[in-house]
Amino acid sequence: MGGDTKILGLFMAHRRKLLNYANGIMGDRARAEDVVQEAWLRFDAAVVAQSPDEPVGYLYRIVRNLALDGCRRQAREERHLVSGTEAGIEDMAEDRPSPEAETLARDDMRVMLAAMAELPERTRRALEMHRFTGCKLKDIADNLGISVGAAHALVIDGLEHCRARLHRPS
Repeated sequence: MGGDTKILGLFMAHRRKLLNYANGIMGDRARAEDVVQEAWLRFDAAVVAQSPDEPVGYLYRIVRNLALDGCRRQAREERHLVSGTEAGIEDMAEDRPSPEAETLARDDMRVMLAAMAELPERTRRALEMHRFTGCKLKDIADNLGISVGAAHALVIDGLEHCRARLHRPS
């Protein structure tokens, strides 16, 4: 493919159609936004590893697979909730992580907070609004006075930065 800007440009050119495609599968615009965002992260990583022959088709395939996985996961969760309410609270196992898992999660949180502090102000705000307060990209764009595509790019940049810091070898 060649170059991050070309890859991002390809993605941004098809973003709206990908969002409509995911929304058609999932029937939920907010969840479709999450799928398209995750698809970008996977697509970007895949293009770095290997250059697909049909990048647009590959991107649509990623969106389709993520959307279908999301639908299956939601159906499982809904089945679990229905059966869980019938079983009664006293029959449910305590859902708590082990002390080791809690320690690892705290360490990861420290790394994430440090990574977020390294971000430019607008990128950090966009990421916080999207991930912590659940704002939709349109709301972030309105709040920051930018386009939805620019808001999406800021969120992606922030996520990639944090992901890189989290996966950096110690």
